Amino acid sequence: MTGHELKQLREYLGDAIGKPLSVADMAKLCGLDPGTGADTIRKWEVTGPSKQVSEQLRVLSMASDRYPILENFNIFDRFDVDEKDRPARRQAFREKMRDDVRRRLG
Repeated sequence: MTGHELKQLREYLGDAIGKPLSVADMAKLCGLDPGTGADTIRKWEVTGPSKQVSEQLRVLSMASDRYPILENFNIFDRFDVDEKDRPARRQAFREKMRDDVRRRLG
């Protein structure tokens, strides 16, 4: 994940939960201290985060409709899920991810 992609993710996650995210909010989502972590996020928005943080953010990115549901989370396109039920289940999954983002933000 590049710095630009991290900035874009912050914007898209904010859109998904209905409120703009600050760098302190992103620090919370990454498990950083909101005070000093904000400086780290600002740095990452230039240089890009570590691989470990990038992977964590890829999971959280599924809260936004602008990112795909990762293959190992995609239980909707299986033979045992009726095609007509798949869109509603995907939407419910994204809503759970949004709730998780909101919960992490407190």
